[in-house]
Amino acid sequence: QVQLVESGGGLVQPGNSLRLSCAASGPSLNHYSFGWFRQAEGKEREGVSCISASDRRTYYADSVKGRFTISRDNAKNTVYLQMNSLKPEDTGTYFCNAVDRPYYAWGQGTQVTVSS
Repeated sequence: QVQLVESGGGLVQPGNSLRLSCAASGPSLNHYSFGWFRQAEGKEREGVSCISASDRRTYYADSVKGRFTISRDNAKNTVYLQMNSLKPEDTGTYFCNAVDRPYYAWGQGTQVTVSS
């Protein structure tokens, strides 16, 4: 069973950067695609970015294109989300997700607050 632990969240001013990390443990991690989701208070969880297992194709929501970069280090079993030029609307709890159908896992989330 895959387990995920996010870290790297915090309070930052608009325009600054954060790097989130998702440390994964469990079997066959190289077979999993990973994604980042976020949920703002009072809103539904939305997909932010994901990276495939094999060819490392990436996907970004329109709202973060050009500002966020997802990457994975299979040797360290870690997935990263580099977030630049942060905006107040990026505020929320960020969750890491791992999928290798039919198996999936969620982390507990890390809070990101962008405010002056």
